[in-house]
Order: sequence, then C-alpha cells, then structure tokens
Amino acid sequence: MTIAFSSFRAKSGLVSKTLSNLCTGAHYATASDYSMNLKEANGATVVQNITVDMIYGGMRSMKGMVTETSVLDPEEGIRFRGYSIPECQQKLPKAQGGEEPLPEGIWWLLCTGDIPDQKQVSAISKEWASRADLPGHVFVAAIAALQSESKFAEAYSKGVHKSTYWEYAYEDSMNLLAKLPTIAAMIYRNLYRDGTSVGVLDPNKDWSANFCHMLGYTEHDFVELMRLYLVIHSDHEGGNVSAHTCHLVGSALSDPYLSFSASMAGLAGPLHGLANQEVLVFLTKLVADVGHDYTTQQLKEWVWNHLKSGQVVPGYGHAVLRKTDPRYTCQREFALKHLPDDPMFKLVSTLYEVTPNILLEQGVLLQHYGMREMSYYTVLFGVSRALGCLSQMIWSRGMGLPLERPKSHSTDGLIKLAKAANAQK
Repeated sequence: MTIAFSSFRAKSGLVSKTLSNLCTGAHYATASDYSMNLKEANGATVVQNITVDMIYGGMRSMKGMVTETSVLDPEEGIRFRGYSIPECQQKLPKAQGGEEPLPEGIWWLLCTGDIPDQKQVSAISKEWASRADLPGHVFVAAIAALQSESKFAEAYSKGVHKSTYWEYAYEDSMNLLAKLPTIAAMIYRNLYRDGTSVGVLDPNKDWSANFCHMLGYTEHDFVELMRLYLVIHSDHEGGNVSAHTCHLVGSALSDPYLSFSASMAGLAGPLHGLANQEVLVFLTKLVADVGHDYTTQQLKEWVWNHLKSGQVVPGYGHAVLRKTDPRYTCQREFALKHLPDDPMFKLVSTLYEVTPNILLEQGVLLQHYGMREMSYYTVLFGVSRALGCLSQMIWSRGMGLPLERPKSHSTDGLIKLAKAANAQK
C-alpha cells in the first residue's frame, strides 16, 4: 500500500504547493493511521530473532527500524521507493540538454513515492532557489547555526498538535536543502579558493547546476556528474551511521537542523565518510608500485599482497550487498562515456576484474574534472545524503514514530541468557 499524507495545510503559508498539489486527496491514508492500524492488527508478530552476535556486532542485520524512503536489496542494491537506480535514471526528469536525473526528482520521489514530471521538479528548483538566502552567522557554525530559524522548534514551543509535526519538519527540510549548496560552496571557497565569493543563485537553474557554479565548476559534464552523484547517494535505508543518527536525534523531537548536523558529525567518522579519500590513497600507492603498464594478474597479486599485509581494499565488500553495487555500475557507465581514456579510470577498469567497487569510481571521476581536494568529498556526500535523511525525518514525524530507546544488555546478562538457552536444549 502506498502511504501518503492526506492533507497539506495551507494556513500560515506552510508546506509548499509543489508537493501539496500532489498529495491531497481522501483516497490516501495518513501515515500515522496506517502504522497505527498495522500495530493494532499485527503488533505481536515476531519479525526476527535477536542473537548475541547481532548485539555484539553493532546491531548489523538486526531489523529494528522503520524507513519508508529506501530498501537495500542484497541482490539488486538500493531501491528508492521501489525503483532501482537504473529505473530512476530512466524515469526521473533531467535538465534541458542533460542525461542524468535531477536531485529535485529524487527528493520528490522520496517524499511522496511518486515520479514527478518536469514541471514539478522545476518548481522544486525555483523554490529551493527562493529559500537559499543565508544569514551572516552561518559562516561560524554552518548547519547547526541555522537552528535559530527552525519552524519546527518554534511550533513545538507553541504547543502545536503532534499530528502537524511533519509539516514543520518539511518546512525546515526544504529551507535546509535550499541552503546546503551555498553552505557547502562557502566551505569549499574558504578552504581552497582564498575565500572568493560563491556568486548569486540563478533561480532558472536546477539545484545541482547552481551548486556546481557556486563551487566554480561550469563544465557541462561535471554538472551532469554532480546530478548523478547527488541522486545515487541520496538514501541508503535507515541503519547507516548518518541516517540512523538523524533518525535517533530526531526521535527526541530535535528539529531537522540539529538532527542533520548530528548526522554530519557521524559522517565525519573515518569508517563512514572517509572511504573516498582512502580509495584515492590506495590507487596512488598502487600506481607508485606498478606504474601504468600492468596486467590484470599483476594487479591481482598486488591486491593479495596488500591484503596479506593486514591492510584492506577501501570500500570493497558490503555488509548487505551480494552483487556489484548498482551505484558503481552507473558511475562506470558515465566514465566509459565521458572519460574512457583517463589513466586512472583505465586502472580502475582493470581493477574491476579483481575488486568491483563503487568507491573506486567516485574519486577518479571527481579528480578527472579538477576537484582534487579529497578532504572535501565528505561534504559532497553530506549534501547528497541530506535528501534521504530529511525525507526520512518528515515521514518519521508524519507516522508519529516514538522516541528511540532500545534496551541494552550487560555481558554477564548475555552469558546468563546463553546458559539458560543451552540448558533448555
């Protein structure tokens, strides 16, 4: 069953018309009613048995969250509202003269479950441009500083009914998404371009094009790459560090600004957000050892020696996926079309036969177009992941999901539990 919000209240200018025009109608069940009915009818249904390995393994593979926006299939990879990455590439609207899907389209899809048309994504582009003005203090603390403008926090302090929480979460999310490219571009310009101005947003350009131009990149193919990058990394279920952090903090009814800033703190951790940089270091070391004249067998031997030395291939292998990540595949197709003769891409293409890996492509693509500042790649990922984290948050408030508060075990308690279970065998 498709869940959508039954009404978008127009009072006080809340909730953009671009989405409200789609989602009104009595034939839709409210998200909160649907989840309540599910709990009443099936609340005692056992979903999964929890093992000691799961508890000690960081809750990996433990099914304990509700995430409406995406599902990670072990065989097919991520599905956004039921659509695979190739389907999104085919069905989502593109910019005029472009071939890659627009992030505005994935935002609409994540929020509503429906594929938008060109007019609808253009409306989102214009709306984000209209909301993008930044107060001066954002230079100091970026995302968290914007919390002073939170509609959600203001509404909560006034005691609005909890059934309307999602509306204010939506408003904050739209405002934050509108401002994120400017914030990210300011960071880039301050760090790598001597603080030069990001310029002025063009309301007639899409989100990605404005972002690239503020960064200082105007080449058509780079803008296309950015559109693809922002779409395919937008969401990845709810259990990864950044998405789960945003959900956890938001479950305490912290507003989207605070929740997403916490999410980005999680993304800053090397196990979650630094894989792109580590991949490029890995490739640089490989080239230093084998040069650009190599065979597949030489690369295979080098990788095995690398692994035997106790090191890892960054980004290779996935906790859920059992086949090549479709995010890798679509980036590889982009590279084959736009930079087939790039030496580093040729290296990655040969490595593909040894270690097919999404992250091997990303850094090479960005480096090819001149974005060589590896420490900035996490910021790019954060801009993309905002689409997923914030759409998840809107749905969490719309469904009335409670404060997340799991029960914990001590090791002694688990030992006693295991002994009791073994005694019953």
